[in-house]
Amino acid sequence: MRERTSQSRRRFLATAGVAATTALAGCSGLSDVIGSGGDGGDDGGKPTLADFRGSGEFVADRPAPGGTSIEDLPDLEGELTVYLGGGEGGRYVNLMELLNQYYDDFEATWDTQPSSQLANVIVSEHDSGTTQADVFWSVDAGSLAYVSENGATQQLSGDTTSPVFDGYKPDDQWVGVAGRSRAIPYNTNQFSESDMPTSIDAFATESRFAGAMGWAPTYGAFHGFVTAMRQLRGDEATREWLNGMLDQNVSRYDNEYLVGQSVANGEIGAGFGNHYYAILVLADRPDAPVDLAFTENDAGSLVNASGASVLEGARDADRAELFIRHLLSAEAQEFLATRGFAYPMIEDVEPVGPLPTLAELQPPELDLQTLSDVQPTLELLRDVGILT
Repeated sequence: MRERTSQSRRRFLATAGVAATTALAGCSGLSDVIGSGGDGGDDGGKPTLADFRGSGEFVADRPAPGGTSIEDLPDLEGELTVYLGGGEGGRYVNLMELLNQYYDDFEATWDTQPSSQLANVIVSEHDSGTTQADVFWSVDAGSLAYVSENGATQQLSGDTTSPVFDGYKPDDQWVGVAGRSRAIPYNTNQFSESDMPTSIDAFATESRFAGAMGWAPTYGAFHGFVTAMRQLRGDEATREWLNGMLDQNVSRYDNEYLVGQSVANGEIGAGFGNHYYAILVLADRPDAPVDLAFTENDAGSLVNASGASVLEGARDADRAELFIRHLLSAEAQEFLATRGFAYPMIEDVEPVGPLPTLAELQPPELDLQTLSDVQPTLELLRDVGILT
């Protein structure tokens, strides 16, 4: 399994450049790879699978997705308000627009803000009995956990949660919609695949990585990574790792896309980021000397998820939950997999191309609810001098 996984990862990034002609849309304030879909919905008819699906080399011979089709779900009707948290909203908005086109008598509207900000708004509205939205759809599992832990969500039914992978439906208060793995983009002119360790510890201790690494410590995804490390190892071990990276003279960037770009430019040899940022770089620069490595069973291989919950106080909880079931439909999961290279959250839709499956990634066993414990992470990062 290990050898097969390595080959799959290498082959995926070696061929990722074929997506260079795909469009780019907002992702965490940057860009995300989105293949162009079909035009079945442009003539006034309902969108088809071609409209949900991206395009390009990875999609050309892809079979129809499994799972429950939109055609087999009850119709969405009425109005729905979504609090949409996080910078991937551009892609998620496109998906909601397709659902609006699919149903004549349905209209979803959305308010897009940072996930943590919306989480605080939701809890405040819940406490005052003035809930303004029906669904919270967040790029950040920690924000979803914070909202559910404060009693601002409603329990989801088995019809909604049963198709979702275990670990991505905590207490049935929210469900994962799209997954993303932590990864190590590295410059293939400076490191080989065999140079990449399977533990994040090596990056903080081995001399060959001194002055070669980059990170984006103000980035929300990085905070989730450090929070996961705290939960898995404890605060003191995490502090030791962070100090080790500072001793290694790690380079600092504003976001993880820039980490990937700097790896491609040879400014650094490797870095920390979500898996799709290296693909973004290759989409724009097919010949960039970039590949991806994954650690095993530690915070460096954390698989986080965007997800959705029905808010306590929703105008129509059944409609809100039916909307979430649509996000888990075959068509919507195919959209997220083929237009953004996210990990599908249901078994019957495969990740794009030879991207390793969730089972092959060997992420740590971690309750994603614990990612809501971000405040001690920020305090730790300030204490060691990484944040001000």
